[in-house]
Amino acid sequence: MPVVKSYSVGNGDMFYIRHGSDNFTIIDCDLNAENAAEILDDLRMAGAGKGIHRFICTHPDEDHFGGIERLDDALPIHNFYVVKNQAIKDNETTSFTRYCILRDGPKAYYIEKNCKRKWMNLSDTERGSSGITVLWPDVENDHFKQALADCDAGYSYNNTSAVIRYQLEGGASFLWLGDLHTDFMESITESIDLTKTTVVFAAHHGRHSGKIPNSWLEKLDPQIIVIGEAPSRHLNYYSGYKKITQNRAGDITFDCVGELIHIYTSNPDYEGDALPLMDLGQDGFPNYLGTLEVEFEYTL
Repeated sequence: MPVVKSYSVGNGDMFYIRHGSDNFTIIDCDLNAENAAEILDDLRMAGAGKGIHRFICTHPDEDHFGGIERLDDALPIHNFYVVKNQAIKDNETTSFTRYCILRDGPKAYYIEKNCKRKWMNLSDTERGSSGITVLWPDVENDHFKQALADCDAGYSYNNTSAVIRYQLEGGASFLWLGDLHTDFMESITESIDLTKTTVVFAAHHGRHSGKIPNSWLEKLDPQIIVIGEAPSRHLNYYSGYKKITQNRAGDITFDCVGELIHIYTSNPDYEGDALPLMDLGQDGFPNYLGTLEVEFEYTL
């Protein structure tokens, strides 16, 4: 069954998707000397038996590609999905150097709105689609062009973030927003196709600066918003929405079975922020939190 995992890595982001098809996807990374060995071992087990492995980097910020050299050395990256850019840094770290090698090399695939690729979102007789869709960037959009110019000048990188959606056939959906800022999201509301999504990972680690605007939330109608690990004083807690706060939950694992998501957290004492979960007594992973029944968008 498909599994989505959000790692607790501090102020950065790192996820994997073990697809129901012959695909395995990692989205962003933030590895260091303290967490790398455990996470890499977990990735080896999670990705075992999958024929296609891809890494998606949402944007060129250190907390989204930190330690990528550790990942690439241990589990070589063969398919590097990235928004095309020429970002520069005043401080060229080992991780940024490896990022640039991957970004500019033969393993790179440049993603943009509605791009098509085997086996990201195209199936054939060999294997099925991963179910991933790229909703953003629109490389012809003027707001994105300005964000890319700022990125390539070394001024700001966040608003070049890709928006990635994963949809299980007949089941849950997940959305990643990178580190997009609120005002940028508002400026592209009419240029991005948003639909009801089960789990949304809040932009910019849940910070106020990346608060998902109401114009987006009305379309996304999320059942759960996952708030990242920025310092608590910077977080927006999305009043009126059900959420999981990764500061308290730790690693979060979403085990998707049909129209259900069994949710597990690495913190055994986390109680779920009053989530509407059923207790089905699952034990697929440690520290079962509860089960969410997926809601679907109905049209008359």
